[in-house]
Amino acid sequence: MRILCLVNIIDLSSNNLSGEATEELTNLSRLGTLNLSINHLTGKLPEKIGSLQLLETLDLSRNQLSGPIPPSMTSLTSMNHLNLSYNNFPGQIPSGNRFGTLNDPSIYEGNPALSGLPLTIKCNGNDENSDSPNGAAEKKADEDGDEFDMLCSHISMGTGFVVRFWGVCVSLLLKRSWRHAYFKFIDDMKDRVSVFVTVNLARLRRKMAPKETEKASSRFCFL
Repeated sequence: MRILCLVNIIDLSSNNLSGEATEELTNLSRLGTLNLSINHLTGKLPEKIGSLQLLETLDLSRNQLSGPIPPSMTSLTSMNHLNLSYNNFPGQIPSGNRFGTLNDPSIYEGNPALSGLPLTIKCNGNDENSDSPNGAAEKKADEDGDEFDMLCSHISMGTGFVVRFWGVCVSLLLKRSWRHAYFKFIDDMKDRVSVFVTVNLARLRRKMAPKETEKASSRFCFL
C-alpha cells in the first residue's frame, strides 16, 4: 500500500478495461497523471476524486462513465489537462478554480446531457419554453418588430425616391444650363437608339434576303 501511495503516473488507456472507477484511486495521494481513456469503464466517478491534489492530467475520455461530475473536482488546483469527452455525464459542469480556465469545449464534447460553460447547451430546467405564454409573447413581439422594421424600410425607400425625383425636377426647372444639358442628353440617346435599331434592321434584312431568294428559286425549279 505504501508503494501505491508513491505512484505518480498511471496510463491504462486502450486496454479494454471494464467495471467502475473505484474509490481506492483517491488514495493515490501522489498521483500526477491518470489516463484511463478508450476503455469500457462505467458508473460514477469517485466523490473524493478532488483529494488528488497533485493530479495534473486526467483523461477519462471514450468510456461509458455516467453520473454528474463530482463538485470536488474543483479542488484539483494543479490540473492543467482534462478530457471527459464521449461519456454519459449529465447535469451541470462544475465552475470555479481550475474549471474556470479549462474552457475548451472539446473537453466535454460527446456528453449529450451535459451542460454549462464552456458548452453552449443549456440545462433542461433553464431552457426557454417556446410553448409557454411568455415564450409565445416574446415570439409575437419579435414578429411584430420584424414587420415594423420592414415597414420603416419601405417608407424610407419611398421617401428617398420622392425626394430624389423632385430634387432632379426642381434642379432642371431652376437651372437653365442643366435643363438644356438634360434635354440634349435625351435627344442624343434617342438618336443613338434610332440609329442602332435602323442599322440592325438593315443587317437583318440583308441576311434574310438571300434565303428568301433561294426559296423562290427552288419553288420555280419545282414548278
